[in-house]
Amino acid sequence: MPDSIFTLAPELGAIVRPGLIWWSGAAVVARDHRLDPLLAAAEARVRLTPPADADAVRTMYKRVGIDPTKTRPSNEALLRRVRKGDTIPRINSLVDIVNWCSLEFQLPYGLYDLSKINGPVTIRLGADGESYPGIRKDDVNVSGRITVADATGAFGNPTSDSARTMVTTATTDALVVIYAPAEIASAQVRRVLDVTSSRLADIVGGHETARSTT
Repeated sequence: MPDSIFTLAPELGAIVRPGLIWWSGAAVVARDHRLDPLLAAAEARVRLTPPADADAVRTMYKRVGIDPTKTRPSNEALLRRVRKGDTIPRINSLVDIVNWCSLEFQLPYGLYDLSKINGPVTIRLGADGESYPGIRKDDVNVSGRITVADATGAFGNPTSDSARTMVTTATTDALVVIYAPAEIASAQVRRVLDVTSSRLADIVGGHETARSTT
């Protein structure tokens, strides 16, 4: 993969170990019933045997000055929801797969429509006052926070993503970002990427066009 596609800002090199997949040729539907038993089984597992606390993800937030009990990583918010008896929200087949993976691996994921991304992608700290319109919510503040950005500006972070790049049933090409803490071993991030890629291929079809790990 050409280095020009993705960069990790130097100030985050010791804090984040991101994994990225560029995906092409997905066929996204509003609800794929093949996922129904798979998601139900994943929900049952985490209720019966909760995953280990995601201390490394919380530490990643704390190292950039964010209190993870006030601004929760998306994986933790999802786990809390499911352990209270709720189900994984069903959005569309592509989003549902990513939420399944995030719940199981307890890592925050971002999912973005590649056709809405402008130029190379960087994971960096948000600039002072930087924000974007969130998905079904008001502006998301990313000032001083871990964020993913393109030439237009920030469009995602480990807590919530932007309306600009959200995935819909019209999406065919996507970018998956796993915001793994630097403490997570490279081999584990690669394994998570492998499982994620396999599930995408099985459910929405298509294939990887590029991958990045550090």
